[in-house]
Amino acid sequence: MRVWLTAAILAAAGTAAAGAAPQSSLRPQIRPLAVLPEQIQPAAFTSLRPRLRPLSPAEEKLHQAASERGFQSWIKGFRKRAGAQGISGSTLDRAFRGVTYDAEVIRRDRNQSEFTKTIWEYLDSAASDTRIKNGKAALREQNARLKRIEAKYGVEKEVVVAVWGLESAYGNYRGNMDVVRSLATLAYDGRRGKFFEAQLIAALKIIQAGDVNPRKMTGSWAGAMGHTQFIPTSYLAYAVDFTGDGKRDIWSDNPSDALASTAAYLKRFGWKKGQPWGVEVELPRGFNYALASRKIKKSPGDWARLGVTDTSGRSVPNHGAASILLPAGGNGAAFMIFNNFAVIERYNTADA
Repeated sequence: MRVWLTAAILAAAGTAAAGAAPQSSLRPQIRPLAVLPEQIQPAAFTSLRPRLRPLSPAEEKLHQAASERGFQSWIKGFRKRAGAQGISGSTLDRAFRGVTYDAEVIRRDRNQSEFTKTIWEYLDSAASDTRIKNGKAALREQNARLKRIEAKYGVEKEVVVAVWGLESAYGNYRGNMDVVRSLATLAYDGRRGKFFEAQLIAALKIIQAGDVNPRKMTGSWAGAMGHTQFIPTSYLAYAVDFTGDGKRDIWSDNPSDALASTAAYLKRFGWKKGQPWGVEVELPRGFNYALASRKIKKSPGDWARLGVTDTSGRSVPNHGAASILLPAGGNGAAFMIFNNFAVIERYNTADA
């Protein structure tokens, strides 16, 4: 998707082919990429704002103690709200046994690379040579399993592997943080407390159903879990038991359930097999850039009549209604994007 997870789809696979979710993605909603200070002010200019002084070890200790007291008080109130939504006392006892406030989760929440790097810096990492190489290897190694998933859900195996590669580097970085602790910390922090409390309730429902032990429910700092980083509400709605063992085990070293769940999710939101996510295009001189909007859709033929062609100067084949995307502005690369682009963004809403 960067030029999106979508670009990573082509890169990871080594090809040049080409109802609403219960909750939105854990990633923040789309906003403009950060502008570097040197792009908006002379190098000699110095901000008049004082810089925050780092806390001393003693101050940090006091701050942590105060946060912990507030956090434990919040848990007491949360237990009542969780109980009202069907979470049993025994589940709450198991889930919160030994759980403490996690300051590292809050630090990471304030510093996410999708939103602190320029798009091209982010792409260099997201679609790196190493990720492409490992994606090709994953396609070979998982070929039989992926073919069965593609046959059942109608989502190309290359697309499923690309999501896997971007979300967890093909299962190598699934996250080892305690999901209950992370979600509780984020819900208590309050910046997006309502959202994270809903995720925490969903996580407790997963535990209560017996799909996973509380301390084995691990994932990212933001509560995304397993090989393809499902958030708890999406897990409840879309995860599948592809192996037939009675559990939807997205945490296992065996990626079957996680990869099938990803395909099931994309199918649910309208993935069209054989349709590209988009095509790089050339815009004519004098192009009206007001037309480069996700809200404006035209057939490739209509775009061709306005002078928009593929990079070889031909009309883009008709893959359905399309919009023009300029991820790096009017002087950067231009893309004609189709339905599958929007489906991918259901999975991860960060444009970068």
